[in-house]
Amino acid sequence: MAEIGAAEAVNVYFDDAARLIELPDEMWDVLKTSYREIGVQIPVRRDNGDLLVVRGYRVQHNGARGPYKGGIRYHPTADLDEVRALASLMTWKTALLGIPFGGAKGGVEVDPKGLSNAELERLTRRFTLAISHVLGVYRDIPAPDVNTNAQVMAWMMDAYSTKEGYTPAIVTGKPLDLGGAPGREAATGRGVVYAMDAAAKAWSAELADMRVAIQGFGNVGSWAARELVERGVKVIAVSDVQGGAFCGAGLDVSELVATTETGGSVVDAPGVETLSNEELIELDCDVLIPAALGKVIRADNAPRVSAKWVVEAANYPVTPDGDEILRDRNVRVIPDILANGGGVTGSYFEWTQNIQQFTWKESRFNDELRDHMQRAFDLAEAFATEHHCSLRQAAFALAIQRVAHTAHLRGYV
Repeated sequence: MAEIGAAEAVNVYFDDAARLIELPDEMWDVLKTSYREIGVQIPVRRDNGDLLVVRGYRVQHNGARGPYKGGIRYHPTADLDEVRALASLMTWKTALLGIPFGGAKGGVEVDPKGLSNAELERLTRRFTLAISHVLGVYRDIPAPDVNTNAQVMAWMMDAYSTKEGYTPAIVTGKPLDLGGAPGREAATGRGVVYAMDAAAKAWSAELADMRVAIQGFGNVGSWAARELVERGVKVIAVSDVQGGAFCGAGLDVSELVATTETGGSVVDAPGVETLSNEELIELDCDVLIPAALGKVIRADNAPRVSAKWVVEAANYPVTPDGDEILRDRNVRVIPDILANGGGVTGSYFEWTQNIQQFTWKESRFNDELRDHMQRAFDLAEAFATEHHCSLRQAAFALAIQRVAHTAHLRGYV
């Protein structure tokens, strides 16, 4: 398959699943296309007086099942096509997890590493106000994503609140002191491991016996690593933009976290061998967790993936042609709309707590998260077994059925 854009690639997965469930013809365009797409100009005054002008986007894909929900990423590749693809994935993810949200995504085409903290704040506030007319507690609720965090969410909440009054439920992934939920920061990474737990039970595997490699050591990858190590799992390799760190006997994850939290790279940690990100993808391991950006497993390297399982902690890390090769090689793939669903599930918990003005204990948060991930995996695995299809096809099929049913009930078609 020739190189295709992210949105087109996600729709390849949609088409595959829609054919499987014999989706009525009239529903295809309704479910494949976005309800609303916004592009805005964001002029930001630099600290030195220069003017930086970048583009920002908010795509609302489908709101049949509830308010739009999706993260905001700051990255040079966060163009309209990528944001459109990610918004679509959020629609299917929330439906699969049984969460009453629709799918949305936001992005700003900028490298935040080149911005000061003050510049980043000005950019965030300007972007928030530019799209504020389509946001709302029961309309569209942003969250953190690549290169955004709790502080960025605090700025977004404050910018929105200057118009509407104090509104903590307008974003999730906030600092605890502004209505954030204990457990939300780790939810995506923990959810990945909860999905692996469910898979191990279904596939008669011992998680503790597996050697795991994680490509990406940001919020998701680092929390997944911490959760795995707590269970006695050997994490043998991790990586970031600078490269990878490897130790066959198992890495000291706490040391890696300490190194990165002080601004270092995993390659700077003591006592590790270094390798490239591409070498990590092809490393001899039992489980490969892509936890960074998309399209890291493609037709050119999928034949050399050695892992028995690929767990998609990132969004769209495997291209359709790469996915086909993995399937032909009997590599089990836990798809992104299932594996990384812990983040939006945790956001749902935070949103409900903000509305109720009542904070859960973290133990309750994690128990509820585990239940949601287990239930979603079991449903997808049962569908895959019944229909003799891949777990990805099953996950998309279940999600599409739910959204189509709700759209029909609401009279969309």
